[in-house]
Amino acid sequence: MNNSECKHNDPLKERPQKPAKTQRILVFQQDGSGEKKIEGIRRYGDGLFEIDIVSIDASLSPIIDDAGEYIPQDFRADLVLDYLKHPDLSFDLSMVCQRKNIPVVASGKKFRVKGTLTPPT
Repeated sequence: MNNSECKHNDPLKERPQKPAKTQRILVFQQDGSGEKKIEGIRRYGDGLFEIDIVSIDASLSPIIDDAGEYIPQDFRADLVLDYLKHPDLSFDLSMVCQRKNIPVVASGKKFRVKGTLTPPT
């Protein structure tokens, strides 16, 4: 085989390039419910994600009419992860994200809000 037929594999050229901008992920969790997922994103995300966390650790009533006390309205993110346990908070979070055009992943939730993905757990 002569040099013109020889193929050289450059491992640096085969690696996927990192995006120029990191993705902003905002995690809403209740009583530490998202900690294992957050740890996994940090460990395996290879610096591709900027993670902010809103933790709600207060004792909550069974019905929450106004989630504004718990769900801020002025956040920015490329993606929201919902690990909230209270269904009223999850629903209101999805509605806020719908207005802001931010996709939400809310695993195992039963409600349907446009822009919210609810895969089974």
